[in-house]
Amino acid sequence: MLELIQPILQYHDTLHRQLWESIMGLSDAQFVQEIPYSHGSIRNQMVHLTAVEGRWLRGLKGLPDARSYNPDPAGYPTRQSAYHLWQAGAQEWAAYAGALDEASLLYISPGMPGPAWQVLLHVVNHGTDHRAQVLRALHDFGAPTFDQDLIFHLWARR
Repeated sequence: MLELIQPILQYHDTLHRQLWESIMGLSDAQFVQEIPYSHGSIRNQMVHLTAVEGRWLRGLKGLPDARSYNPDPAGYPTRQSAYHLWQAGAQEWAAYAGALDEASLLYISPGMPGPAWQVLLHVVNHGTDHRAQVLRALHDFGAPTFDQDLIFHLWARR
């Protein structure tokens, strides 16, 4: 199972990094411009992603603050400030992913709805959904976008 989960987590991280590269081409005004869908602005989408992934990671680790972790998008008015928030979370995820083994994938942390492997797949799927929303907004702003098909990522790793 670890051989299946590790590439999926790498895909998730790689595509989030690509998304941030595209976001950095926006102005700060475009970054916070209200979009009448989902969580609103690209900033709000990216802080939402970071918050949700942070909550799931804290839950997987069994930390008591898992459900209370909820950064306010207003506290991240620039692309750079939101990127630093995401980057700190990405480092925590990388450390967690690097320590995974078969037993930890089957472990059900207290308060979690199922084993870690299910939560991890959910986090990746949730990220794909919001990346698609942000990619559409980036396209509308004229920023570069990219395909996010998993198979392209796997083929590129060969």
